[in-house]
Amino acid sequence: MKIQLVAIDLDGTLLTSAKEVTDTTAAILRAARQDWGVHVVLASARPPRSVEPIYRLLDLDTPTINYNGALVYHPPSGRVIMHRPIPAKIAGGIVALARGMFPDVLVSAEALDHWFTDRFDPHYATETSLLFGPDLVAPVESWLTQSMTKLLLLGRGEWLGRIDAAIHRDFTHQVVTVQTEPTLLQVMHATVSKAQALRVVAAEMGVSRDQVMAIGDNANDVGMLQWAGVAVAMGNAAPQVLAVADHVTDHHDADGAAKAIRKLVLMGLPPDRKHRPEP
Repeated sequence: MKIQLVAIDLDGTLLTSAKEVTDTTAAILRAARQDWGVHVVLASARPPRSVEPIYRLLDLDTPTINYNGALVYHPPSGRVIMHRPIPAKIAGGIVALARGMFPDVLVSAEALDHWFTDRFDPHYATETSLLFGPDLVAPVESWLTQSMTKLLLLGRGEWLGRIDAAIHRDFTHQVVTVQTEPTLLQVMHATVSKAQALRVVAAEMGVSRDQVMAIGDNANDVGMLQWAGVAVAMGNAAPQVLAVADHVTDHHDADGAAKAIRKLVLMGLPPDRKHRPEP
């Protein structure tokens, strides 16, 4: 069946190592949208403010999947389509647990599109913090009074590994964690995933599952690829992503996402594998 919606991860997928969209990729995405009527959806761990420049560059009008799926947002209208935050009590318990184990771990939180922290260290930077400063730097107890879209714990890799294990022990079925970088542990509500968010977006756009193609490179993309009708892994993808892919495209520094769209969507050619492998 013809692909009607393409969901694309950003870092390591759509963006090059220089965090840019190449002219070639931009041209193919515009052709897919304008000439073929394909809905292009950006699906990222980033907040809306960090996705917006890419969204505007590509002249999109679709919802975005933010915070690994904790938020589905429509930038043109400012409408929140879905939001699944962590309750303040649970978020506070996780912060107390992390700081009790390692007092120097950095704690940040995002509530919709606002960033709160009590201490900022440029040595532990996220892609978003390289572009935007915090909205508030103040003691945790002064801002951790509301539900939080995402918690971010930053510090040494060995700290985060032990904190992650403790979170899974003490907050079973309450939160989900994602670690795609050695110094960053992301914490979201237990029901959050890019797969669930993509399901919501597809329903919003009136597109069936078998008309959806998803492209990604890292562990937080696996569920999204498994849910989509066609799953595409980047050439630079993690092993668990390659394991669930119907099609493996080129590296993100070689317009891999654009090549997959051109081949599978614009040209209508079949993916590499006739049947999706078992994960």
